[in-house]
Amino acid sequence: MTTITNRTLTTTGEGGLNHAIPPMRLYHKAKELGVWNPQHIDFSGDQKDWQALSDTERDVIIRLTSLFQAGEESVTLDLLPLIMTIAKEGRIEEEMFLTTFLWEEAKHTEFFRRFIDEVTGVTIDLTPYHSDSYKHIIYEELPASLHALTTDPSPANQVKASVTYNMIVEGVMAETGYHGYYAMLDRNKILPGLKEGIGLLKRDESRHIAYGVYLLSRLVASDPSLWEIIEERMNTLFEPALNIVNELFAPYDPMPFDLQIDEFLSFAMNQFQKRMSRIEKARKQTIDEINKMDM
Repeated sequence: MTTITNRTLTTTGEGGLNHAIPPMRLYHKAKELGVWNPQHIDFSGDQKDWQALSDTERDVIIRLTSLFQAGEESVTLDLLPLIMTIAKEGRIEEEMFLTTFLWEEAKHTEFFRRFIDEVTGVTIDLTPYHSDSYKHIIYEELPASLHALTTDPSPANQVKASVTYNMIVEGVMAETGYHGYYAMLDRNKILPGLKEGIGLLKRDESRHIAYGVYLLSRLVASDPSLWEIIEERMNTLFEPALNIVNELFAPYDPMPFDLQIDEFLSFAMNQFQKRMSRIEKARKQTIDEINKMDM
């Protein structure tokens, strides 16, 4: 049995919990907005719509869904090292919020698998839908960067893990995909259950990304030299993340549902630049200023 000596417990100490800092504000939002059950989504309308779709339209939806399904499962599998790293640093408020991450990513995994099983009826292996750029990030970079924290939880590795997970996988790939997917379903008035679930997913992911911006800002405020690692990592992974969009559109001519590649790419570029600019400001900010960030 491992005995931990000289343990300091925050919530029984003089300070208690700091409800003003961004992670706790996000935690309170998660309790209020993140409580939804994938089993309660009504797919009856989706089952009717599915029967009316063409083979090509079905293929696009299966391809898109397979990317979301694998992405949500991957982050569910790979998130624990980040939670453990934050916990070992004694950041109880951040750990409390991160517990909602794992729960929510698991729900997202359940939701998409339920759509596949109950609406599409597809039982084949969907991994052939995963392009080379997608595999590079989800199969290689994501697990490697997060699991590196188990042996080296240094600030530099925390930066690499958070950029990969929060800024690229969630902030570019997932957010762009969900934005385009939701808009497509809304414009075409199809698959109402899928649309409802994606709307809920988008809300969850916005909190995850906000925490990533906070974490990276906190780390940079403590050590401005870490900005160079963030910049290098973002620039290295941003191109393959955009390539996923190109590879998604490549098999179809024309692309069903009036999906426009420029809509995806423009949204990704704008969100990428906005978050890079926000994190860069942290080089000249104090931790107190970071803790007053809008969420």
